[in-house]
Amino acid sequence: MVPMDDETYGDLQRSAREHLWMHFTRHSSYEKADVPIIVRGEGAYIWDAKGTKYLDALAGLFVSQLGHGREDLAEAAARQAKELAFFPLWSYAHPNAIELAERIAGYAPGDLNKVFFTTGGGEAVETAWKLAKQYFKLTGRPTKHKVISRAIAYHGTPQGALSITGLPPMKAPFEPLVPSTFRVPNTNIYRAPEFLPHTDGNADPEAFGRWAADQIAVAIENEGPDTVAAVFLEPVQNSGGCFPPPPGYFQRVREICDEYDVLLVSDEVICAFGRLGHYFGAERYDYQPDMITFAKGVTSGYAPLGGMIATDELMEPFRHGTTTFLHGYTFGGHPVSTAVALANLDAFENEGINKRVRENEGAFRATLEKLYDLPIVGDVRGDGFFYGIELVKDKATRETFNEAESEKLLRGFLSKALYDAGLYCRADDRGDPVVQLAPPLICDQAHFDEMEQKLRDVLSRAVDLL
Repeated sequence: MVPMDDETYGDLQRSAREHLWMHFTRHSSYEKADVPIIVRGEGAYIWDAKGTKYLDALAGLFVSQLGHGREDLAEAAARQAKELAFFPLWSYAHPNAIELAERIAGYAPGDLNKVFFTTGGGEAVETAWKLAKQYFKLTGRPTKHKVISRAIAYHGTPQGALSITGLPPMKAPFEPLVPSTFRVPNTNIYRAPEFLPHTDGNADPEAFGRWAADQIAVAIENEGPDTVAAVFLEPVQNSGGCFPPPPGYFQRVREICDEYDVLLVSDEVICAFGRLGHYFGAERYDYQPDMITFAKGVTSGYAPLGGMIATDELMEPFRHGTTTFLHGYTFGGHPVSTAVALANLDAFENEGINKRVRENEGAFRATLEKLYDLPIVGDVRGDGFFYGIELVKDKATRETFNEAESEKLLRGFLSKALYDAGLYCRADDRGDPVVQLAPPLICDQAHFDEMEQKLRDVLSRAVDLL
């Protein structure tokens, strides 16, 4: 790739500083440093404007399942744009939305047969909460409106989704938010409570899973079962660094939801469409949700699309009389986005993407676990192609870093050092400090080795820094 000339590059830098408001960004960081400008992608790699190549170890943002530069997906978008570029789903339909809804329903477990399209994950979470509240009003239980979610969990930035999010620093600037959301412990077994059974310093997985799930029942009782509408849970929690469910966790959660007449929402904005080697994480962990939210991987990032899948039971009250779900988005189920999603799912089937992930996830884990010999690596956890590496100050005691140390480690060193090493991933402190990896699902052992080598180099230097 030919690097961008200095004049064009300089013009873009000036324009970015003056006009572009980037998301989740400390703009003071770019008062003196250059804004990274990504201009091209191919397979598992991206290139910046200066021609530097990076391994995309985060799939953009848990999105690029099939990697970059897929002509089949780009051509699907172009064909549809020429035929019908836009039409809303407000009392009308178009063929792509109909076909995609049927196809997604076919992949979803149980009787999750009704698909409501949005443009992204936050909107999907908003949709699920609004449906839960209206459903209970329509079925004679109007006081059921509260939501339970897990500590440190991220569920989106719209007002309702942000209320469900369990990250107080992310919420504080925008309060007051939508009331009636409550938190329970997450499934970070690495930091399980000491009072639970332990062996050689590690919590018993089944005991921990039962305890964590039972805290949902405690929360429902504390709030009053007649007031709680839904529980929102990710199959593998993202924030905090990839917390998989312990054995039996979701089965117990399902029992609790059934006992208290509470809806179970599986927030699969990250976990769906191959990230865990299945179309949906609920399938991997063998539980039946009442709703699933999805986005990101449904199009592999080639067009924006999200959605909510609901059971036949939740749709039933809307089939009669004048009852309407007064909710929608202009670009939800966009003709071009749904065309891309159909092409994306064709590729999933034709190329055996889910099977590929399942066949390679063991090698991915084993390669990352080589990093355990570094004193800063406390835990390597995850499933499928979705992993977090928790960093610690003392491996023996699992002591974490304080706020100042975390700031120095993650933002003062790791984020830039990883990028300079040619590895695009996430150094995160929503919870204890972690490095997150979620590469395109087309990656193989060579990519795993490259990630491990670059991480080893940077994390070794981080040890010296501290």
